[in-house]
Amino acid sequence: MRLLSCALLAAVLALPAPVLAQAGKDAAASPAVQKEFNGFIAKFRTALKANDAAAVAGMAQLPFQNDNSIGNAAQFRAKIYQDDFTAKTRACIQRGKAVYARDGDKNDTYSILCGERIFVFTKMPAGFLLTDIGMND
Repeated sequence: MRLLSCALLAAVLALPAPVLAQAGKDAAASPAVQKEFNGFIAKFRTALKANDAAAVAGMAQLPFQNDNSIGNAAQFRAKIYQDDFTAKTRACIQRGKAVYARDGDKNDTYSILCGERIFVFTKMPAGFLLTDIGMND
């Protein structure tokens, strides 16, 4: 495994500088995407500050995480919001730094790490939505 890691590192270091520079550019959101996310996250954080579970559910992709048992706002509030949006977590999301990335499907995403949970927001055709809550591993 260590030999493979060294070989991979050597291959990356052998790439021409313009290729490495381009890879770095892909890690930044366009100004339009950043502006759209800034508007979304401001509303999301306002809903969290007010502990408005209905508003947060309205900013989540439903069914949540493709789970049909979390297909509407009431189910989201009962099964997700109650457990995953404690006062501590809401405060963390309000002050946490959102990190931009592109997912495997080349969607624009932002993630906020709070304790052992990662909250993922994905740009959808209708705008950004909370799409996933994963474990930090």
